[in-house]
Parts: sequence; structure tokens; C-alpha cells
Amino acid sequence: MQQETILITGASGQLGSVLSKRLQDKFGVNNVIATDLRDNPSFVGQFEILDATDFEALTTIVIKYNVTQIYHMAAILSANGEKNPLLTWDINMKTLFNVLEVSRIHTISKVFFPSSIAVFGANVNRDNTPQDSNLTPSTVYGMTKAAGENWANYYYEKYGLDIRSIRYPGVIGYQSLPGGGTTDYAVDIFHKAIKNEPFECFLSEKTTLPMIYMDDAIRATIEVMDAPSVNIKTRTSYNVAGVSFNPEEITNAIRTIYPDFKVTYKPDFRQGIADSWPKSIDDTNAKNDWNWKPNYNLEAMTEDMIENLKATYLEKI
Repeated sequence: MQQETILITGASGQLGSVLSKRLQDKFGVNNVIATDLRDNPSFVGQFEILDATDFEALTTIVIKYNVTQIYHMAAILSANGEKNPLLTWDINMKTLFNVLEVSRIHTISKVFFPSSIAVFGANVNRDNTPQDSNLTPSTVYGMTKAAGENWANYYYEKYGLDIRSIRYPGVIGYQSLPGGGTTDYAVDIFHKAIKNEPFECFLSEKTTLPMIYMDDAIRATIEVMDAPSVNIKTRTSYNVAGVSFNPEEITNAIRTIYPDFKVTYKPDFRQGIADSWPKSIDDTNAKNDWNWKPNYNLEAMTEDMIENLKATYLEKI
């Protein structure tokens, strides 16, 4: 059996940093090549500085390490993307095209491309949004993901590239700080609670959105990549659900532990983005094709977030 060598772009990001460690556990520290735009001195393992918009640089690393799988996690996220739409389009699409082409040319066995609930627009059924809903995103980030899904399917149909994808809901984790996404309030709110600071939410209290705890998000990523190719019947991107809640509900969950936690609401431009996204997700296809099932509900997620963040802040004292 061939030894797998895994390349990760965007390895220092919110998802990439956690995924890198899980893949090291699975494949071995020396068989995971983490890359990002800037050096990461704290990273333990194989790390290369890489601008994924540079095709030749990407190719050099793929050849140097005899890479067999690529997890392409590099992207500019939704809220940050709206600050510079053309740059967001250029970077998100250029990096994806480079990964697709290098994978085609060098016969990479499997590729992971992350999509997002940002692919959906306001014209879908926002409750239990179906897998095959119309994709009319309201952000450039969502546009890049919708286009990326079609390119992923194209490379599978035309070249046989085994590329797999899931549509991440908002990802909540204690391992890193918010990274510029519309759902990142649900990460920042925990940090404020732990530090006994008031929190001003940029979404209204009743804005329900699909979320997923980091442990579930990483597990879903690895499970879809581990599934037999014959089971992967969706070659655009799979809907994946975790737990849906609004800012008021997560505040109430936190107040079971921190009863005096203060939260106010001041919606900004991100409110319009959130209002165009689903409230909940139908992930029947993922359940049927590769047995997806989340482990964390709101209460379990809240307890685990607070427990781990408290430990992190105590280490810094």
C-alpha cells in the first residue's frame, strides 16, 4: 500500500490549524506538509511557506514531497471578502485553479475543497435547506465557493480527479481566534465570557444560522475523504449540518455557566449576509452516502468550549 503524503494549504487558519494536527495523528507527523503564506514557528512538523496563487511554487512542493493528497483550506472568508471583492475573487479562484491543475498533472489521488453555506442565497427555503437548492450567493466569498463546486464537479467528470467537498456551516472552535467570517460572533462570544468582558454582537439576537463544532467539522472532513469513492455521489459539495441557534440562544447557554455575562446587539453589514443564508441544513445525502452524524449539540459545545478556553487562558497567566 502506497504511503500517503498530505499537503495542506492555509494550514495556519481556523480550520487548517486543527486539521493539520488531526492528519498528523492519522498519517504521521512527517507525512503531513503544512503550508501557509507566512511562517508558523510554533508549528510542530513539516512546514513550508507557500503562496498558493503561485503555480510553480505549489508544483515544486508537490514534487519535492511526492504529495498524494491535497487539502485546500486557503481562502479569504465572507466578511473580510466584502472589504475587497475583486481581490477575494482573484485569490480564492486562483488558488483553487492551481490546486486543481497541479492535481490533474501530477495525478494526486484525492483532493479536499471546502465549500460553505455561503453558496446559498435568499431565494432558497431557509429552513432545512435542501442539498440541490439554487446557488445565488450574496457575497463574493459565496460566489467563489459556488463556482468552485462546479469546477470540482468538472474536474471529476472530465479528468476523473477524486475531489470531495462539504459545505461548512459556521465553525466554532477554541483552538484559534475568529478569522473574518460572518458566523465568527459565535467564537468571539466565548472569549468575552471567559474574560468577563461584555460582548457586542454584530448580528441581531434572533438571527438563526447553521453552526458546527470544530471537532465535528474536522471529523466530517476526514470521514468524507475516507469514504470509498463509489459512495461519494455528490461531486459538487455535500450539505453538512451540526446545530442551528441564534445569538440569544448561545448567550443563554453561556449564562448557565456565567449568569452575569452581558451581551448587547449592534447589527452591521454582516446582518445582511446572515439574512441571506439558511437557518438550518438538510444533510440527508451526507448521512446516506458516508454515514455523517454530528456529536455536539449547543449544550455540549458550550461546555467543551468554556472548559478548553479556561484552560488556555490559565496557561497564559
